[in-house]
Amino acid sequence: MSAFYKIDKERRLVLSSGTGVLTKEDILGHMDRLSKDPDFDPEFSQVSDFTQLTGLDIEPEDVRQIAHRNLFSPRSRRAFVVKDDLQYGFARMFQIHRELNGEEGIRVFRIFDEALDWILVGKADS
Repeated sequence: MSAFYKIDKERRLVLSSGTGVLTKEDILGHMDRLSKDPDFDPEFSQVSDFTQLTGLDIEPEDVRQIAHRNLFSPRSRRAFVVKDDLQYGFARMFQIHRELNGEEGIRVFRIFDEALDWILVGKADS
């Protein structure tokens, strides 16, 4: 898989996306690159767009491990945009694991514009 991100400092937003088959290693590598980027701030929000993926090669235990290693502040809003029920299920598992750690600002969407609107409205409320 190829994983990409763009940091929009003006909107305090990380836009993440990928193509191909998503693996645990891809996600962890993405997190490593993002955490080392000098423009990254854990207080930023994030929209992760999974709609261009062709498959998932991750297990439920991988989701738990990934959720345990969070980069973002508990106050950040994070939106996952998915295209099918399998992606939805994995994104919800991640959301539930983070909620168990006190993070409530994660939502799963099927439409990118709705996810972005939710992120930006949340920023206007703060």
